[in-house]
Amino acid sequence: MDTTLQDPLVGQTLDGRYRVEARIAVGGMATVYRAVDTRLDRVLALKVMHPTLATDVSFVERFIREAKSVARLDHPNVVQVYDQGAQGAYVYLAMEYVAGCTLRDVLRERGALRPRAALDILEPVLAALGAAHRAGFVHRDMKPENVLIGDDGRVKVADFGLVRAVDTVTATTGSVLGTVSYLAPEQIESGAADPRVDVYACGVVLHEMLTGEKPHGGDSPAQILYKHLHDDVPPPSAAVPGMAYALDELVALATARNPELRPPDAVALLGLAREARAALGAEQLDAVPPRATEGAHVGAENRTSVIPRALPVDGGAAASVRHTARFASPPLDPPAPRRPRRRPAVRRGPLAVVVAVLLVLGVGTGLWYINSGQFTKVPPLLSKTEDQARDRLKEAGLEVGKVRHAYSDTVRRGTVISTDPGVGARIRDSDAVSLTVSDGPETVELPDVQGDKLDRARDTLKDKGLEPGMVTREFSDEVERGSVVATDPEPGTEVRAGTAVALTVSKGSPVEAPDVTGDDLQDARDQLAEAGLKVKVASGQVTSEYDKGQVARQSPDPGEQLAEGDTVTLTVSKGPEMIEVPDVTGDSVDEAHDKLESAGFEVHEDRGFLGLFGDEVKDQSVDGGDKAPKGSTITIKIR
Repeated sequence: MDTTLQDPLVGQTLDGRYRVEARIAVGGMATVYRAVDTRLDRVLALKVMHPTLATDVSFVERFIREAKSVARLDHPNVVQVYDQGAQGAYVYLAMEYVAGCTLRDVLRERGALRPRAALDILEPVLAALGAAHRAGFVHRDMKPENVLIGDDGRVKVADFGLVRAVDTVTATTGSVLGTVSYLAPEQIESGAADPRVDVYACGVVLHEMLTGEKPHGGDSPAQILYKHLHDDVPPPSAAVPGMAYALDELVALATARNPELRPPDAVALLGLAREARAALGAEQLDAVPPRATEGAHVGAENRTSVIPRALPVDGGAAASVRHTARFASPPLDPPAPRRPRRRPAVRRGPLAVVVAVLLVLGVGTGLWYINSGQFTKVPPLLSKTEDQARDRLKEAGLEVGKVRHAYSDTVRRGTVISTDPGVGARIRDSDAVSLTVSDGPETVELPDVQGDKLDRARDTLKDKGLEPGMVTREFSDEVERGSVVATDPEPGTEVRAGTAVALTVSKGSPVEAPDVTGDDLQDARDQLAEAGLKVKVASGQVTSEYDKGQVARQSPDPGEQLAEGDTVTLTVSKGPEMIEVPDVTGDSVDEAHDKLESAGFEVHEDRGFLGLFGDEVKDQSVDGGDKAPKGSTITIKIR
């Protein structure tokens, strides 16, 4: 059954602009719809907060904070936010619509992925999170459901609904927002959230992509949370024999239970992921994975929810995750993640013995020298400082070539972005390797565009290497309609090149919508035009108390504040509903009132001098059996 048919928003238009066409997904805090922006004629995703939460000020603030935060993250791997607003009980975000599927859909259908595919997804995710981390934000709810894979292959991170500033103190409320399968131990213990919680979640997602299963399972959320606190994430090779050691190490570093042992943010983890890729051969990258266990990707542990920090742990009703962590085991200060054991050395066969003897005798030493002694490989240098890279090259017997510098939004200043030849490339001993070192993100001073028309302000921002971001409109008595009132960040702020700048644009002085209900249509048009408003006439007509051709209702309602040039939609009356008048001649006054009022009429008594003390209806203004407009007044004469 198509449940969208039961959704009251489907088919409606929010804010007179966003026509809701279908429901895409339902989450713990909001519902996402496919909609059409009728002004720009483009398809987008509309994320609408559940009306039950819209009355909670803290949730609404978090929802609006998502819009402002993501609008400032102008990154190709972050789902873009276009607009934010509210209509009645509906608080919404208008976002980029990504036609495709989620990583959860891929894992549910295919199970484990080949390492190459897993890294192809992980790297853009880390690039997006890295941009957020460097901008001062933490996602806090990374999971496969929030990784969108477009039909064109692009990977984007969505749902920054739990995003918050890195330096914002988390209140001790006794609960934590998140998804149990991807929560870092410190989130469970104290609700703490810095970039390393996203690193931990990405390590869990990588494990799931490589093995087809989550690292920690359980019959209840409490069991899963307990394992996050007390058990290391197992190496992928435990589930997939033959998995490359570099991938085991990458997962172990990202999911270390002690946050001090993890990479500090997604940028650092991205550098390690690229190093791991460079260390793998084609056979290792394209190794065919096993199928996932049926049901491995379904369950409540995939849903974002409010999770108490003290949950009962199986085996003791009075125990809690916090209590158990404190008393049932040593304090949470785990050692470094266990590195997977290296495979035992392969036993030498007869051929190897023969080769060794020949080498001892000097036979074939020229061949050995040519194939091995003259060549080496470029060592892993990405994300290393320039000094560290120089030391590694020296240890490998290689020279440092040209050192170039380039701006980078994702690679830390002073560390290596790339090498020439690339990492892992075969190179002769003593040859030179050129380095490209990051100068960090390019920064520019935000120009003052206040008072400029919107198009000119956008051009100015682009000329400075910035991106025009979300546009919010508000009334202003001081700034003319269509001109910029303010920017976020403020003018003069030093920001990264490519940063999206949110613009607040004037709607001009407010115009109060005049009341034109009951007016003839042309009179209503003239009155609205005189107020500086446009008119749209609804296609259908309705029955009403007003005569045919008069305005039955208007939207927005009379008295609402509008901007000059806004549109008022008028619905025309096709006249009142005509109903049959009961015959009350000869009835008592009370009986006449009951009959006429039950039929939908008003009653007026005409007693005259002779009827002051009478109680019988002598006549009625509309004869019984004839029709009159519903709600009209019937006069009865009394004698």
